Formats: sequence, C-alpha cells, structure tokens
Amino acid sequence: MPAADSALQREAPPAAPEAPTGSAQDIVLKPLSRPELGDIRVDGVLAVGRAEQPFATFRDDTVVSLSRRHARLFCEAGEVYVADLGSSNGTTVNRAAVGPSPHRLRDGDEICFGGVLSYRVQIGPRTKARPDAFTLTLAPAAEGKGLETLVITRFPFLVSKTEGAFSQQRGEHAAQLSYLSRRHAHIFLKGGRACIEDLGSTNGTFVDGLRLQECAVPLQDGALLAFGGDHFTYRVGVTQAAGLDLPQPRELAEPAEPTRAGQAQPADNRSSAAGGKTTFVAAPTSFLDIFCVENALDESAEGSRPTVPAVAEQAPGRRPRRRAAALWSELASVFQGHDEGGTRRGPWRAVALVAVLAAAGTALYWWDAPDRQLKDLVASGDYAQAALVADRSLEQRPDDAQLKALSIEAALKANVPAWLAKVAARDFDGAGAVTAAMSRLGVRNAELRPLVAELEWLGQLERLVNQRGGPDQPIRIYADEDAIAALIDRWNNDTREHQRALARIASYVPQFGAPYAEALTHVRKLQSEASVHLGVIERLKTTIVAELKRDRPEALDPVLKEVAAKYPGLGGLDSVRQDLNRYLEIRSEARAGRPGRLFALVLKGRFATPPFQERFDALAASGQLPPAEAVRQYEAATRAWKEGQADSSLEGLRQMAAGPWAAAVQREVERRQAVLTRFAALQAARGASGYADQLLAFRLALDPEEDAHFARATQADLDQNKDKVLARAQDTVSRARLAWQDYRGQGGIEASQRSEIAVSGPFRARARLLADANSYSQQALQMHAQLGAAPPEGLATLHAEIKAEMDQQRTALRELRNVLEPDLLKSKLALLGDPER
Repeated sequence: MPAADSALQREAPPAAPEAPTGSAQDIVLKPLSRPELGDIRVDGVLAVGRAEQPFATFRDDTVVSLSRRHARLFCEAGEVYVADLGSSNGTTVNRAAVGPSPHRLRDGDEICFGGVLSYRVQIGPRTKARPDAFTLTLAPAAEGKGLETLVITRFPFLVSKTEGAFSQQRGEHAAQLSYLSRRHAHIFLKGGRACIEDLGSTNGTFVDGLRLQECAVPLQDGALLAFGGDHFTYRVGVTQAAGLDLPQPRELAEPAEPTRAGQAQPADNRSSAAGGKTTFVAAPTSFLDIFCVENALDESAEGSRPTVPAVAEQAPGRRPRRRAAALWSELASVFQGHDEGGTRRGPWRAVALVAVLAAAGTALYWWDAPDRQLKDLVASGDYAQAALVADRSLEQRPDDAQLKALSIEAALKANVPAWLAKVAARDFDGAGAVTAAMSRLGVRNAELRPLVAELEWLGQLERLVNQRGGPDQPIRIYADEDAIAALIDRWNNDTREHQRALARIASYVPQFGAPYAEALTHVRKLQSEASVHLGVIERLKTTIVAELKRDRPEALDPVLKEVAAKYPGLGGLDSVRQDLNRYLEIRSEARAGRPGRLFALVLKGRFATPPFQERFDALAASGQLPPAEAVRQYEAATRAWKEGQADSSLEGLRQMAAGPWAAAVQREVERRQAVLTRFAALQAARGASGYADQLLAFRLALDPEEDAHFARATQADLDQNKDKVLARAQDTVSRARLAWQDYRGQGGIEASQRSEIAVSGPFRARARLLADANSYSQQALQMHAQLGAAPPEGLATLHAEIKAEMDQQRTALRELRNVLEPDLLKSKLALLGDPER
C-alpha cells in the first residue's frame, strides 16, 4: 500500500518531518490581566477554550469571553505558534489580531484570548527530558473489513480522507472513506500521554462509543476508537518504553504505485502481520497544517495546498507591507540591470525608480506619522491625548482594526481610573460626566460604545446601592422596586455579553477588577431579594389600588400587617401605613364636616404612597376638601389662635363665612368661642373644690394641635394636681378593663345582631359596652400623655385590642349598607361611637 503520511508526499522544510514528538521548549504563560489565576505551563499542546483545563476552573465572568474551541498553542520544529480557531472574540499577539493562519510566538510576546485573558509568553530551553519512545497501535477492531494495523511512532498524526494513511485506502474503501472529513481528527502527545481531538468533523470521532465534543481526551490502552461511523474502528494499543526495536521506514519501503498521472506516491512503511498488513507511520503531520483555519475552510483538490501553511506575522486591518517589499525587490533588480525579460536597462531608469521610491518612502513616513504618534503616546502613558489622536485617525480609517483596538485601550485607560474615583467618592453625577465624555469617543468606534454602556449601567447600580443605604438594606416599596427591576432585566437580557464587556474593561484597567467583582456580588444579592420581594410588592400595590378604588381603605390595615409579618425583609411598609392613617383621618374629617382638624390635615396633605396621593387629589377635585385659598385663610386664622390672639383668629374665621365651607367654618368659630368660655370659667374656679376634675375635663376637650396655647396656659395647674389626675387616670383604666371584660363575656356583637332590621336590646347593650371600653381606654392614654407620664403596663395593648374590635364591627356594618336602611345603619354606627357622626 502507498505511503501513509502526507508529510512524505509533499515537499517540506527539512526540520518539519523530524520535529520532536513534544515541545523542545519550556513554554510558560504568565498572567497579566488576572495575576491570581497563576501560570500556565504548556506541555505539548495547550487547548484554549472555556471547557478546557485550566480555563474550566476559572470563574464564569473570567472565561465568558472564550469560545468552546478558541485557540491552540503548540511547538513545531523548535518554534512556538498560536492558532485562533475562528473564536467569537478573537486572539491577539501584542495587541494585533491573529488571522486564519498560525502565528509565530517569541519570548516576551503578550498574548490575549477573547480580549480578556492576557499573558506574557516565556520561552526557554526544556529542562525535563522526554520519554525515549512512545508507540500507539491502532488495530482493526473487526475482521473481514480489509483494514490495516496502524503503528504510529511520531506525533501529531492527522486523520484525513485526503492525506496520509487513510487516504491510501481510497480504492478498496472509497465509499466508507467519504464518511471521514478532510481534517477529521488528530492524535498528539500531551504530558507524556497520547490524546485525540476531533477537529469539527461532520460524522464525528468516537471513543468507547461516546462522541468526542470540543475537548481532547487521553487514549487508554484497549480503548475502542472509531472515525466517522463503525467502519474505521480500531482497538488502541499504547506502548511507552526506551529503546523500542521498530522497523526503520526506509528499510521497509516498497515501490510506490502512481496515484495520478505523472505523480508517483512515496513509499510507505508497511510490513506483513498475522492475518493482515501493518502500516508504520513514522513521519508526523505538521501542527501548522492541522491548525491552519484557511486550510480547514479550503475544500479544493488534494495537493493544492503547500506542505507548511504561511505563518501569520500581521493582523487583519493593518496596512500590508507587500507593496514595499515588491518595490525594494524591483529596486534590486534595477541595480542588477535587467528587466523582466532579461534585457539590460539603462541607468536612467534606475535613477527614476530610486526617485519614485524616495517619494514613496517620504509619503509612507508621513502617512504613518499619526500611528507612530499614537503608539508613542500609549507607550508614554498619555492615554487621554492618545484617545483624541485615535479618534481623529478613525475619521480617516474607520475600518482599521488595530486602530480601533488602540482607541479602546487609550479611552479605557484614560477614563476608567477617573470614573472609579468618582464612584468611590459617591460622586455619581461626576461619574456620569466621565462616561458622557467616553461616549463622544465612541461615535467613531462602535466597539467602544458597549463598554461605555456597561460603565453607565454599573454607575446606576452603585447609585442605587448608595441610595438604599448599602447592599444589605431591604427593598422599599414605592421607592426601589422599579429601579431594581430595570437593572436586573438589563443584566438578565444578555448576562454573558455583559460579563464579557466588563471583563474586557478589567483586562485593560486591572484596578477595575475589584469593583467589577463587587458589582457582581450586588447583582446576585439583588436577584435573590427580587425573586422573593418584587412579586409581593406588585401584589400589594395592586391590592392598595383596588381597595382605594372601592373606597375601602380601612381594609388595607390587616393586609399590611399580614405582609409585614410574612416578609420582614420588605421595607417601606411603615411609610405606607402612615399614609393610610392620614388618609383615613382626612376622609373621616371631611365626611364629618369638622374643619378644625381637616384644614390642618389638608395643609400637610403630601403622601409618599402614589395611590393615596391620587385619592387625596381626587377628593380635592370633587369638592370634598376645602380649596387652596380657603386653606390659606384658615391657616392664618389658626396661627393667630395658637399664639393666643383669640380675637384676631375669630375675626379671620368670620371672614370665611361664604362659600361651600361656610357652615363648617361657623361650627369652628362656635367651638373656639366655647373654648374661650370654658377657659374663663376654669380660671374663675381655681382653688375651688373639684378644680382638678374640671381642669382635666378641659384639657381632654382641647385639640392637641389647634388648641396648643390653652394647653400651655394650664400646664402649671396640671402639674400641681398631678396626683389627683393620676388617680383619676387609674380609675379610668379600671373602667376600661371592666367594660371590655363585660363585652367579651357577652360574646361580642354577633353577625345576626348586626343584620337585624331594628336596633335590638342586646345590640344596644353590647355596642354601649364596646364604645365605653374604647372611650375609657383612650381617655386613660390621653391623661397620662397630658402628664407626660408612662401609661400603666398593658394599657396600650388593651386599647389596641378594643380598637381592633371596634374597627372590625364598623367595617362589618358598612358592608351591610346594601341591606340595612341608611338611617338604621347610621344609628348602629352612632352607638359604636363612629367618628363619622
């Protein structure tokens, strides 16, 4: 059978076929962007990909920019190369993109994978010896197929339908050979072991029945190996020892049979074996051939490619130098005195060509001046000026990939440190100004714009965390939920793309790494909290709107208590409860027509909860609340009243005796006149018997806010009678407890009593007990408040229980408004001491 290895079929550099089985160099990658990841030592071949070792052990945000089959780094004929395998985010060497062909590496080069993971390449002589010999035997797994045993002694070994050992079986196994790909798989040595990697073949490579994915796997002795199906199936034999006595290729060579007209095929290494033939593959395939993406995409006829692909020394987007080389070659030929046909040229043509070349050189010098200036600015650390120069150059060369890369590097290094300082100082407006300046640089560089957008998003996240008081603070209803939802939604829309962009920024600006990691922690915490609380917040907000629309705000109090008990980590409920109480009071005072308290409440009618503010505005628009001008007039009259200017205050109120609120204002005038009358009588009774009781009754009748002047005027007398007032307060507490016990002992007001078509005796008696218990407990609390003394233990709890029962009975009665006659309902509510009477 003809020769097995394609390296013997083509003309190749002398050193390539005799390349050692492993790297003759010590190759170490020193991390630059992420020093904490540690060195990577290349032993044979380094597979770069997010599922490959050691990259698979890195954090997700570190390897998110890597493709599954990103790049390969290998040694060939004493030289070190890197090949990009068509990755999404590319591979660069010294900031220049690696093209479709392998790129030669030198000691000290900077290599970057995916725009994020950058390393310094260190190349030195190998200090650890290799095994003396390594042999891999592929024996046909089934008899009768006419396959030969393959003995492989040099690596790498390419499995191909058009090259090497498998291509020689085209005549006998032509149909089965079509299931193999042109670059199907390759076997190579890594760490002293044979490994196999599928090269993206159509029909796959299988080890022990399992199809290989993106990663290479080691070959074990006895493993079952199949290529493209079940025809080319082999049992693996591994031999690793010193001094193996193997046949030499030239000693086993037989005359070759021609494969095409005019082309003879080199002799292969073949000998007879028991029951079949053996092919010895002693010459390795070139890694340069295996990992050349151009070759992988080229499906032209066999023999149309060179043995060793051209090695890329230049990235796409850079200006080619072939023209300059051609000009210098032409100049050399001119000096030799010959034209293309061999005819000697006159010296005048040489002079003319020299002049042309001088002019071209001058033009090239000035053409490259901006690039030289840009590189000098970056090298000197003047990134701000470099960013401006790059921006101007992009106007002339918008598609220059290297120029874009330099523009991004300069823009990030010039602005990100300042942005970090602004964020650390909590100057978020200043941080926004920095990103705005970067956005202007991104007008001509589309690749910079998403990076700026990530900084803007990160600034919004830090602003939110700061406004909330830290990352551990609860989510506040009507304050945080919308901003949190927007930030999380944007992150979740394309998490990997965001991670890739942020990691790319960190690769250029290492000090960005810590804030980036902290931001990811904040995002995860917000996601965890949002998964629990955002849904609860939306349901609660819906309930608030619905109950206010049904004019049932009192039904919200138990709802708020239940939510607070079930979700203690939810913030802002106290503010909602305060708004609810203020709204209930305003509504109650408006319906009762008592302007004294109502006008004061309207003056403070600002709600933190939007639905309550909307309902308040609706009440004002409907005329249920006094207009703004009336509120201002009332405020002026009340200010005079609080300062003790009673006559001026009453005169101001009398001037409001017109309009829809005239009757209510008149009632307030009468109330204030009654206060003046009682105050005068109290002054006259000073020192008389029963003065303490009269003083206490006067104080309890005062409005705490409206009548503050009279409270101050009687405070000295109250202090002198403190003991008597405390005794009265204790007696009131006892009355409250007794009335409450009697009410509960009678079973409370039942549903059947509430729905009666008349006020029955049992309803009247129980309603009176409940009203008395509520009145006494409230008076006892007010007495202690008047004295500035702490109430007795349990009094506050007692009053809360009584008030809860009172509110429940009122709510239940109002729900019967479609069943009971309006006058009957009003009478029953009046027996409960309803505040709307």
